[in-house]
Amino acid sequence: MKMLSTIFKVLAVLAIVPNIAVAREAITVTDIAGREVRVQVPVDHVILGEGRYMPALAILDRDNPIKRVSGMVGDFEKYDPAGYAQFRKHFPAIDDIPRIGGGNAGSFSLEKALSVKPDVAIFGLMSGHGPSAKSKEILDMFAAADIPVVTIDFRIDPLVNTPKSLALLGRLFGRDRQATEFLTYYGEQLALVQDRLATVEQKPTVFLESRVGLRNDCCEAMGDKMMGRFVAMAGGRNIFAETIPGTHGIVSLEHLLVDQPDIYMATAIGASSRDGDAVKFVTLGAGADAALARDSLRHAVSRKGISELRAVKQGRAYAVWHHFYNTPLNVAAVQAMAKWFHPDLFKDLDPQVTLRTMYHRFQPFELDGVYWTGLGESAGQ
Repeated sequence: MKMLSTIFKVLAVLAIVPNIAVAREAITVTDIAGREVRVQVPVDHVILGEGRYMPALAILDRDNPIKRVSGMVGDFEKYDPAGYAQFRKHFPAIDDIPRIGGGNAGSFSLEKALSVKPDVAIFGLMSGHGPSAKSKEILDMFAAADIPVVTIDFRIDPLVNTPKSLALLGRLFGRDRQATEFLTYYGEQLALVQDRLATVEQKPTVFLESRVGLRNDCCEAMGDKMMGRFVAMAGGRNIFAETIPGTHGIVSLEHLLVDQPDIYMATAIGASSRDGDAVKFVTLGAGADAALARDSLRHAVSRKGISELRAVKQGRAYAVWHHFYNTPLNVAAVQAMAKWFHPDLFKDLDPQVTLRTMYHRFQPFELDGVYWTGLGESAGQ
């Protein structure tokens, strides 16, 4: 009789569990574009306006970050093949996620996006790689289909919008605790830089050359958005912060040679998994090793004109992984820059420990690769 009673209790619990699993709540969130969006949470099926949001999803679902993704734009494998390969190694089914675009906003397929029946679409505030809060026609079509669109941002104003965006994703996915744990660590590491720089007045001038190797001529530079914000937060002065109106622009080598920045910094779009590009691009990221990273930077700064910069001749030349501009792990890059700009002030800071800790605690796999390098002893490797 006692055993029968136990069986009835187990059956009763099993009958309740499915109801618990699908129980949802309708909430209104304010996204990064300032739009109020009504969403049923937790969300189980999303489409991503950029595949490179995957590390952000991994913070919330370390066991299986791809499980909620019904479709995504194909920028991840195209622009960060080594990082994508890392996810594929641990989650092979990432290859089976339907692609709803090829890696730029013009390739986005509304028909494919709607065919995977998402609960919500997650787009960037502004994006060159997928639809964004500026894509009015696409937003209208999603509204007509009764599919909410929530915008996030790790790119335009990353240090301000990363906490807001990750908290928003945590709310959508019912993973508030995981978001809070990450953001607590993130805030501590950012405050460590901010607090020490509070009274610093002397700030080195910095030239931030974007996507080195993509163009034959010099030079694409970032303005006061994207990683340009990292320079200011790390205690430097981006020499093109006020002259480039958008995210990036072209500047003349002659201008650089006249102004002579104190520090040269390249962003690296080369990947060790991409054959033949090690010479053309600065190579950093997943799977890259220290020797390859440093050699590729040496090649980059040997170009005509760049080699004449005083910063290069003095060994104050560095490179940082380009995709830090679009990931919540960006605080590690800020710390690396702070150490380059103010080596005495941050001589006890180890950004490598920060990045390794973020992978160990908040990603599905351990850190494997080199994400910044330099010519001098203070490169931080």
